Amino acid sequence: MLALIGIVVLHITTIIMLLVATIDNAWWVSEKFSTDLWGRWEISNSVWHYTDLKNYPEEYLQTVQATSILACIFAILALFVFFGQLFTLPNNHRFTFTGILQAISCLCILIAVSIYTAEFHITDTEGKYGHSHVLAWISFVCTFILTLFYVLLRKKSK
Repeated sequence: MLALIGIVVLHITTIIMLLVATIDNAWWVSEKFSTDLWGRWEISNSVWHYTDLKNYPEEYLQTVQATSILACIFAILALFVFFGQLFTLPNNHRFTFTGILQAISCLCILIAVSIYTAEFHITDTEGKYGHSHVLAWISFVCTFILTLFYVLLRKKSK
């Protein structure tokens, strides 16, 4: 019972981190600007102004945006499926679908963060990766751990 509570807490924490990483504007930051997956905030005259991401390759940016959103959707869906499977399915089939959804979420996060790291800000001399980028990497590790837990719980129940 304690293991299930721990898994639920880790799952909810991971979902929150994923949502913050996807929504918050701190993927690439400096004192003059802050960039997220959707736009760039620049400060001038002590006022923040929103601008589009002009210098980003559009196909890579759309891939990062889409896979970040899909990671959130699959992680949330996996939590609901986990609760559904916990009470309805027999022991030998209990966490199969939840593990698959969690693995897809993990893969989506890995794709998004890897592309962002490899394709954006390679030649930028100003700025650094912000907390949203770090949260996305931490979310990847947490979803991977959750995927392993679901696989182990499935094998344990057999």
